[in-house]
Amino acid sequence: MKRYQWNAQDYEKHSLAQQKWARELLDKLSLHGTEDVLDIGCGDGKVTAEISRLVSKGTIVGIDNSSSMIALASKRYPPKDYPNLSFHEMDAGNLLFHECFDLIFSNATLHWVKNQQPVIEGFFKGLRQKGKILLQLGGKGNAAEIVSILSGMQTDPEWQSYFEKFDFPFFFPGTDEYESILLKSGFKINRLELIPKDMVHAGKTGLEGWIRTTWLGYTQQVPAEKRDKFVDAISTKYIERTPVDSKGRLHVQMLRLEVEAEKK
Repeated sequence: MKRYQWNAQDYEKHSLAQQKWARELLDKLSLHGTEDVLDIGCGDGKVTAEISRLVSKGTIVGIDNSSSMIALASKRYPPKDYPNLSFHEMDAGNLLFHECFDLIFSNATLHWVKNQQPVIEGFFKGLRQKGKILLQLGGKGNAAEIVSILSGMQTDPEWQSYFEKFDFPFFFPGTDEYESILLKSGFKINRLELIPKDMVHAGKTGLEGWIRTTWLGYTQQVPAEKRDKFVDAISTKYIERTPVDSKGRLHVQMLRLEVEAEKK
């Protein structure tokens, strides 16, 4: 999994939609409160901390490959306040667990991983028998309008020199593609579906915060001193295509792949 330079505090401010979707995802589970849980791509830790309350008689481990995210999460949610919660810097493609967990959870993370097979195989090894995975990631067609604008930026004379030999940095799979990965890893699939989501931003500033903190595969191709201008150009083009609503909000149409499967 490629490592990007995350600004953990900036992400914390502009990831409320991800938190909302994580809560909706967790509502689809019936937790007993005694489970041992692994949160993949825990980021700033706010969702992991919420899960820790749901498994008050169990444990939860949050992992992320960003040292700045882990540092912020550990500071925000210390052991003295969350005794069943711990954070560790670790890559999703190189998990070091063997039959440790009843549930592996991941929200808005796995689309960063181009090669999913070792990740899902690591999930299988890390789960106990009958253990489950509950995942949400960008699916086929996700943020199509933003992706279209970003593709156009790559051929813009002002920016194209930064995108030579550039590969699309995300993995937005369809259900058939992901089904193959899960079955090959040994999972029994309980649910696999693409779900449309409306991501709402507070005007141009909110949209720019989201672009700046979550489209790093593009923004970090550009020199640091030019990134604000790059983000401004993207947001301006988006607003030209999709104006603000009557309340000054901007909407981005997302498609999320939700996955529920269990270890046979």
